[in-house]
Amino acid sequence: MHRTFRPYAVIWLAGAILAASGSLDDRAEEGGIGRRSGPRYSSHLAKLPIGTFVETLSLDQLAEVIVTDTKSAQRQESVTQKVLIVYSEAFDQSTASNRNLAELVKYQPGQFVNVLSRNDANWGSFGGLGPKYNTYLLDGLPMDSFMDAMSLDPWAFDRIEVQQGPAAVMYSNYLSMDFAGNESPLAGTTHFVLKERIDGPLTRIQASGGSYATMGGKIYHQDQKGAFSYLAGASHEQSNYTNYGTTPSWLNILEDPRYKKSKVYGKVTYALGEADHRLSIFLHHTAHTGQVGRPNRDFQHLYDTLNLTYSRPIRESIHLQAKAGYRGYDRNWSEDNYPTNLERKERDRVKQRIVPADVTLTWKHWGESLLSVGADAQFATYTSYSDASGSTRISNDARAQSLGVFLQEKLVSWKWVWRAGARFNRTSHHYDWIGGTRPEVSRKAWNRSLWSAGTRFNATPVFSFFGNISSSFLAPSAKSVGGTLQEGDVGQPGKDGQLPNRNLSPEKGIGMDLGMNVQPGHALTLSLRGFFTRVNDAIVDNVVSSTPSQTRSVNAGRASSLGLELSAEQVVSDKCIWFSNLTLTRSELRNAVDLDQDGADTPFAPRYVANLGLTLGLPKGLTVSPCLQSFGRYFDSSSKSSRAAFGNDQILNIKAQASLYRSSSHALSCALDLNNVLDRKIRMPWQFQDPGFNATFHIHLSF
Repeated sequence: MHRTFRPYAVIWLAGAILAASGSLDDRAEEGGIGRRSGPRYSSHLAKLPIGTFVETLSLDQLAEVIVTDTKSAQRQESVTQKVLIVYSEAFDQSTASNRNLAELVKYQPGQFVNVLSRNDANWGSFGGLGPKYNTYLLDGLPMDSFMDAMSLDPWAFDRIEVQQGPAAVMYSNYLSMDFAGNESPLAGTTHFVLKERIDGPLTRIQASGGSYATMGGKIYHQDQKGAFSYLAGASHEQSNYTNYGTTPSWLNILEDPRYKKSKVYGKVTYALGEADHRLSIFLHHTAHTGQVGRPNRDFQHLYDTLNLTYSRPIRESIHLQAKAGYRGYDRNWSEDNYPTNLERKERDRVKQRIVPADVTLTWKHWGESLLSVGADAQFATYTSYSDASGSTRISNDARAQSLGVFLQEKLVSWKWVWRAGARFNRTSHHYDWIGGTRPEVSRKAWNRSLWSAGTRFNATPVFSFFGNISSSFLAPSAKSVGGTLQEGDVGQPGKDGQLPNRNLSPEKGIGMDLGMNVQPGHALTLSLRGFFTRVNDAIVDNVVSSTPSQTRSVNAGRASSLGLELSAEQVVSDKCIWFSNLTLTRSELRNAVDLDQDGADTPFAPRYVANLGLTLGLPKGLTVSPCLQSFGRYFDSSSKSSRAAFGNDQILNIKAQASLYRSSSHALSCALDLNNVLDRKIRMPWQFQDPGFNATFHIHLSF
């Protein structure tokens, strides 16, 4: 059936029919699902000094501001890259079955979100490449797209800016050292922007319950007192959960894989007088505990996040930002002797400490032109070890640092925007232990110069073209080099994890895109974007064994991705918003040395991803938001002889909301998340599986 049915064509056709049918309200504001609409800028706003630009804008006008492009507030018309904006109001219109931040941008074009479970990370793809080729930012500082996506609470965010296309000059790689490896913004970057502008008090309280005996609660409060503004929140969820492994599976879940997850966070901002002169600090802590379906497979994961930001206008046209952060990851879990027996074998642990910092100076000149210059740094430690019978064995102990300087000029002239930038980066790794032994080579360092360029032509107020090109560089991570197992553990029962590879080479890449945006009227926005990405010496994770579950990172030769995105969104009326998008991708590996990899598909990248969504306001305060996603075939390995195929399936999620009471100061509402309505038990890599239909009910009070 999957060989003949083309659901992505049906989704795109349905979107086209929506665009052409019905009488549309010409007065509907521009935007779409996940967007907060507002009027166009008047000409005097574009001439404001950079320090007062944001302060002068109304909340509606802020809807057209982008900060990811230059780390400073800019009009969308002056940005060469395609940037998609998802506002906090849209978070409540979508479901998040796995409680992962990646699910908030699941329906954006160009990416495939593939979260393995509520206890595991997203192993999807971006721009036809694997999960490590798109970085995540928290208020301009890098964070981990695997672990922080499982940790941070979305109620702290104002919006998400999804910048498509390469961003390797303004933003550095992230020294994750774990999971799929270090992370590069070659295919784009996803920017989670914290709430900054607080105009008054607001309190939110939510209680939830649903499938798998899931229960949870959240509380949030914000206010402003003189020069101080603040927000604070906390949440807790616990669940018996369910079997999320295939049958048979190395996961071998024998009982409910129970978990508890608690979060607490807060942000304080102090205004130092003049506009945009402020100091802020954001703190977030998550404790995630439970067991994964067997009596001696418990875990305890602790995540700590800090962002410290200082900004001030130096002169009318010059603005300074200084930022520093801390990301702490401490993951503990137990292993048993499965399949021999279920007795406890050892306790494993991974500790990471990452300190990012960034200083950026922006100079507004020649009207809207902007020069950005700055420096950034990261300092990371990565330690993995196990404790068997009271004896601790170190697997990996590594340190890494990245030091970079960058310069970018964006020239705005008439209808043209021209952008060019360069970065010099030094990355160094220090290995004390790799794969359980002292390495012969304990230090490696790489110096690389990167470049980027882009242009945009605003032909008319409703029609524009854009194009971008950039280079990138990515060093192998400590986990990729050292693994979590010994070389002699290949195929050994009970030895689940990653095998070492000390001969990995760094990656070098180039990415480019071309596209156009059209706003023909009736609050309709159409977009077309083509992209091409190439990575030399691409590092991919190959599945070496399914039972036991073992992988190894390898250089797979040259990876390339060629793709096309088509998207449409429309505000039909104040009670009807819809969107539709389709991403077609052809990605492959070329390796003349290893014929088993030559011509293979890039792991985790489906041939197509199609989305269709609708938010419909019904009588009596009821709102329904169904979203359908269809995705094509993808593979878990670059080895043609041993890879497994996945995909060619569809997932339908529905969010229903109802207003129960509303006054000038209070609002009471309820919502129902219906996930995987078609009850598709979809297979995923490493013998994971979507468990099928589940539901969660929320009741929400705000005042």
